[in-house]
Amino acid sequence: MTSVLLLSMPDPGAPPLAADFAAAGFEVLGTGDCAHLVRDTLRAAPEVLVCWAPRPTTELLQAVTTLQAQQAVPVLCFTQDAGVEALQQALEAGVHAWVVQGYAPQRLRPLVHLAIAREARERSLVAKAAALEEKLEDRKWVDKAKGILMQVPDVSEEHAFQLLRTASMQGNQRVGAVSRQVIAAAGVAAAINRAGQQRMLSQRLVKLYALACSRTEGAAAALLMRESLQRVDDNLSALGQDLSAATFGDLVAAAREGWQALRALLVQPPRASELQRLDGLADTVLSQADALVSALESSGVAAQVGVINVSGRQRMLSQRMAKLALLQAGDAEPARFEPLLADTAAAFEQGLAALERAPLSTPEIRAMLAQGRAAWERLRGAVAPARQATGRVEIAGASEELLEVFDRLTASYQHSLQVLIG
Repeated sequence: MTSVLLLSMPDPGAPPLAADFAAAGFEVLGTGDCAHLVRDTLRAAPEVLVCWAPRPTTELLQAVTTLQAQQAVPVLCFTQDAGVEALQQALEAGVHAWVVQGYAPQRLRPLVHLAIAREARERSLVAKAAALEEKLEDRKWVDKAKGILMQVPDVSEEHAFQLLRTASMQGNQRVGAVSRQVIAAAGVAAAINRAGQQRMLSQRLVKLYALACSRTEGAAAALLMRESLQRVDDNLSALGQDLSAATFGDLVAAAREGWQALRALLVQPPRASELQRLDGLADTVLSQADALVSALESSGVAAQVGVINVSGRQRMLSQRMAKLALLQAGDAEPARFEPLLADTAAAFEQGLAALERAPLSTPEIRAMLAQGRAAWERLRGAVAPARQATGRVEIAGASEELLEVFDRLTASYQHSLQVLIG
């Protein structure tokens, strides 16, 4: 038995709705005033809502609109208003059967069935439209994900799509859902790389500043310092645009604030007397970038991003090692730098060993790791003679080679299939 709720606008000439619908074989859940249409319908939860509205008002049709937005239900409305405008407004509000001057007890069953059928068809059309929109949206995500995967060496467009299909079957998800995961993973990987660069650049800039103060490789140091300043600015701009302001905005803002304090000192002519203050500001920038990297790594968007962090941290440690060696060479109490140099060297060795053991490996990655280890040995060998110009030149060259190697290595991890698709 189909249940109905009967609501009426005040009308002394209204027919006996409850009796007529009961006689027609419907379960009458209740009667009431159209003024409480939304509340009464949500409480009663009828299969069909029937309204007696000889002169429907705007408020009534707005109430129908509100109801349909909260709980879709077939609506049958009896009215005396033959205006086309009222008909159009009723259909837009969500009325499924608008009966003008046509109430009759013998017509109730077909009219209720009409309202039910139209509501079912409307729901089906909405579902089909949503499915079509979802397919079109999925196609957009799939194309973008394929473009990301095609940045991996030897991955063609066909291969990229096959990777997405395989992952979707293994995870029992739509290809579009997997594609969005790939896009999100690529975004987090890129952000970790950029934030990791900020750590490295904080140490590199102090290294370059120290080289300039000691008049070692002065022209090259000045050029690299300008390039590093621009690189930090670009990274902060990209991180601010690409990351969720609600999730990471406070960390990006803190990083930007710390950088402005350091930048103000770096744009001044290098002075050895400012090295200690500069180093303190740089370590603040390093800590803020570290906090952002940790938040990104723990976001859960991509499970394999840890290797990007480890590789990116090697860049920072190489520059920190060079910085400490140069600061030690120019300090009146060089022994105080020994523990810092030892800790930095141990951290670099640990990170290098972790990368060499990592399952994510290719011949290209292994070659870069071997090149990085050789450059690292050169850098370590140049620490002792850093008080001499030749030692400082060797530190500058070896640390820049290490930076270049681990920049390429980090980019390889960032664009690897294991990181992007798992």
